[in-house]
Amino acid sequence: MAAVALLMRDAGHQVSGSDEDVFPPMSTYVEGLGFPFYRRFDGENLPQDLDVLVLGASAKLGGESNREVIAARARGVPVTTFAEMLGEVTSQRQVTVVAGSFGKSTCTALMAHILVEAGADPGWMVGAISPSLEATGHWGSGPVVIEGDEYILSDTDRRSKFQLYRPSGVLLTSLIHDHVNVFPTFPEYEAPFRDLLAKLPASGLAVMREHPAIRAIAGETSARVVWYDTAPGPGWHCRDVVFSETTRFDLVAPDGRVIPLTTGLLGAHNVENIVGVAAYLLELGLVSEESLTRGVASFAGIRRRLDRLTKSSRIPVIEGFGSSYEKAHSAIEAMQLHYPERPLVVVFEPHTFSWRSRDALPWYDTVFEGASRVLICPPPVHGAASHHQSTYEEIVERTEAAGFAVEKVTTAEEAMAALSGLKGDEAVLLLSSGPLLGLPDALPAMFDRLYSEPAFA
Repeated sequence: MAAVALLMRDAGHQVSGSDEDVFPPMSTYVEGLGFPFYRRFDGENLPQDLDVLVLGASAKLGGESNREVIAARARGVPVTTFAEMLGEVTSQRQVTVVAGSFGKSTCTALMAHILVEAGADPGWMVGAISPSLEATGHWGSGPVVIEGDEYILSDTDRRSKFQLYRPSGVLLTSLIHDHVNVFPTFPEYEAPFRDLLAKLPASGLAVMREHPAIRAIAGETSARVVWYDTAPGPGWHCRDVVFSETTRFDLVAPDGRVIPLTTGLLGAHNVENIVGVAAYLLELGLVSEESLTRGVASFAGIRRRLDRLTKSSRIPVIEGFGSSYEKAHSAIEAMQLHYPERPLVVVFEPHTFSWRSRDALPWYDTVFEGASRVLICPPPVHGAASHHQSTYEEIVERTEAAGFAVEKVTTAEEAMAALSGLKGDEAVLLLSSGPLLGLPDALPAMFDRLYSEPAFA
C-alpha cells in the first residue's frame, strides 16, 4: 500500500492514509514519507475533496466494516483496491510482473535497481524496503516493474492481485503451494498463475525458473518463453559459485557466453534470483552486460530478507522472512552456507496464516535442520476464524519431538535474557513476517554492546 501511495504521489496525485497495529520497519518508513498518515481509522481522516479510497487486503483493516470505508460510501466516494487502481493507471505502460511463491520482492527491487544504475527511469512497485531504491514505489517514465502478489483482493473478490495487471512480460520465480488459508489445494493456487501467463501477448516474454510445476503451466502462454536455473539446462544458468561475504559466480547464457558476477546477498536462492533477473533484462536488451554487472554488485538487498542488523558484534544478527516453509528453509540454508562453522541460533515467530495452520505442523519436523538452538515466540492471535489453528504449545511440542533444542520465549525480555550469555562464536537468525516481539529493533544494540570484542575470525 505504501509503495502504491508513493507511485500515485509521483504521478501527481495527493495522497493520505491510515493504518492500525503497524510495526517497524514499515511503520517508521511510512512516517518518513511526508504525506498525512493516521494511526487509527476514523471518518474524520478523509479529506473533504477525496476522489477515491483505496482499501488494502489485510484482514486487520476491517474491510467494509472499516469506519473510513463506511464514511466514504456515505459520501458517494468510490472504494477500490490498489491492484485495480495500479492495473488501470499502468495500462498504457510497458509492464513487467514479477510473480512466484517466493523471490518476488528481491527480484522486483533488483530489476528496478539495475535499470536505474543503467541510466533508465523505470517505474516500480515493491512490497518491501530496499536500501538500493529511493522508495518502494516510483512512477518513472520508462518500463514499469511490479511485484505481482497472488494473494486475493478480499474475501468477496477472490481474484489474485496480479490478475488485475496488464503485463507485456512476466518473470516467474517459483510455484510452491502457499497461502493455504485462501488456496486450500494446489490446483486452486496455480489457477491464477495460469491466468497471468495467458494474459501475456504473443509479442511478450515469459522468463521462468526451471521447475516441474512451472513446466506444467508454461503452455498457457503464447509469449516467447525463456528458462533459467542454477543448474545447466536449456536456458540461463550459473556455474562456479563461491559463497562468501561477497559471493562470486559465472552467469552462463543459452548461447554459451559467460558473464562474471559478484553479490553481497546471502544464500543460493539469491543467486537464483539474480540469474532470473539477469536473463529477463538481457533477453529484452534493456541493459548492457556491463550495467548488469555493476547493478548486481551494488544491490544491497531487501530489508528483512537476510538483512544484517548488527554493526560491531562478532555474533552476526541476521533478519530473515519466514512466512512459509520454503522461505524459512532458504534463510536457514543461507546462514549455513555463509557461516558454516558457527552454531546457528534461530529466533522464530510462526506466521498465523501458514505456520499456525494445523496442516503445517509437519513443517516443524525438518525446517530447523542445522540449527543448534531454536527460540519460538508466540504466534499472532488473529485469523483464528479463517483456518484450523495449532496452539503455541502444540507448535513447541512438535518441534521438540523432531529433536530440536527448543525454548519458549513469550516476551522480548525473555528472549534477550536467553541470548545474553552466548559464547561468541554463534550466528543468530531472526525469522518472522511480523513484529517478533520488537526484537529486530532491540537485539542489535544489545549484541553490539555485549559482543563487540574481541573479533571472532
